[in-house]
Amino acid sequence: MQIAYWIIAALLAAFYAYAGALKILRSQEQLQPMMAWAGTDVPMPVVRFIGIVEVLGALGLVLPPLTGVAVELAVAAALGLTVLQVMAMGVHLRRGEQRESGMNVALIVLAAAATWLATSL
Repeated sequence: MQIAYWIIAALLAAFYAYAGALKILRSQEQLQPMMAWAGTDVPMPVVRFIGIVEVLGALGLVLPPLTGVAVELAVAAALGLTVLQVMAMGVHLRRGEQRESGMNVALIVLAAAATWLATSL
């Protein structure tokens, strides 16, 4: 169970750390080609906040179990990322971007699995 958690947590942490850093550091013009919703449907301060949440979620998946301090935060981080992806899928579906929702489904399944696996840490 722990090996499965670490594999999923590492994949999710890498993805969310990268995606979150992009949202925090890049301008609206730089984000537009890959995230058409950024700055149009979702204001840039909210995009930046989402980026911060993603980076914190990535850290929450890895640091508590790694250090052994407040390990239950890994469950909260995984659950938070699951909720974040459900909301993101709603944005994509509302915008008529069904193709992008496939990635959301995969991330929801991985984050839900991480939530379940984190309960056994």
